Amino acid sequence: MTLQIVEQVGRTDVGRQRSVNEDSLVLAPPFFAVADGMGGARAGEVASAMAADAFEGETDAGEPPEAQLSRILRAANRRIYDLAVADDSHRGMGTTVTAAKVTGDEVSLGHVGDSRAYRLRDRELEQLTRDHSLVAELERSGQITPEAAEHHPQRSIITRALGPEPDVQVDTYTVPGRPGDVYLICSDGLTSMISDDELGSILRSEESLDRAAESLVRAANQSGGKDNITVVLFRLGEGEPDSAAAPAPPREDETLAGELTTADVQEALEEAAPDATIVAPPQSRPPQPAPAPPPRRRRARLKIAARVLVVLVVIGAVGTGLYALSRQVYFVGTNNAGLVTLYRGIPYQLPFGIDLYQAEYTSGVPAGAIPKTRRARVLDHEWRGKSDAVDLLRTLERGELSG
Repeated sequence: MTLQIVEQVGRTDVGRQRSVNEDSLVLAPPFFAVADGMGGARAGEVASAMAADAFEGETDAGEPPEAQLSRILRAANRRIYDLAVADDSHRGMGTTVTAAKVTGDEVSLGHVGDSRAYRLRDRELEQLTRDHSLVAELERSGQITPEAAEHHPQRSIITRALGPEPDVQVDTYTVPGRPGDVYLICSDGLTSMISDDELGSILRSEESLDRAAESLVRAANQSGGKDNITVVLFRLGEGEPDSAAAPAPPREDETLAGELTTADVQEALEEAAPDATIVAPPQSRPPQPAPAPPPRRRRARLKIAARVLVVLVVIGAVGTGLYALSRQVYFVGTNNAGLVTLYRGIPYQLPFGIDLYQAEYTSGVPAGAIPKTRRARVLDHEWRGKSDAVDLLRTLERGELSG
């Protein structure tokens, strides 16, 4: 049985809190991919674009799919690394990549980083890739629970990416396909905002992949949209692909359904009927003021207001104390490019995205260079004095930390 790609779509969105979209996607059957770039001064945007460009000119020429995907990603890694070494403005840049190739009745995957691939089969959602992140490693080793991993302040710190090192290990998988299977490849801007249960519910409820992609991006934005959001979806079926399989052009959605303003409606009406006059419905009488609440209800509201005020005062006091503490301690972690970094503060985040830490110094040591037996211990965010933290970082840079 030979399966066909009968439907496909890609969407990317800058999110609600970023000014630049550093994600890239590939929608070039039989290849599909998502790359999530990282690095300052738009370097992440460059890295993810280079990863996506690596698929240009690739064909289904008989090379084993897993070997082909590994070759493509390793070649992209080398180009990104070489540019980062040659150009100081791109130092430390990198990107995740999760890619798929459909061959016959199988789907092969190549994966580096914490972007993800999922499969929806018989209404059941399954994650096909394993995250290369510090938190995922801690969870897999049993050092933290899945619940703690879900809310860890540095859950986006990755331990493997294209770019930080001259060579990279690429995870490859091949899974059998079935008619009706839906595959999702996405950046962590989606999975860090909505749960797998929500993700599966959206995929099951939408009639088309185009609507599913729109709904996924909208849900991530409504949950905060803290990062760029990119999704690629494709469906397998039997027979010849129909018109629905024509690639929907990937676009960056800046305005989603449910966010229309009065000005938008006015403009649409004027374009549809330029000579029409919009008349407000008549009011038979002026609006009457609402009656004053009964004294008992007013007293209850005052009590509630007083309790809210007390809670806010307590939160303010706790926040002030945490901030003061954050100026006195340091910890060692990794930045978004996977490089070992010295942070000042404590590894927590207050509501509204307020971090209680800031990067003080970024080394050139990738987390993957630390022996696995010591990695979790070194990068466990233990609170340290400045001299202790600096000594540890210098030891790592000298390569003196043995397994």
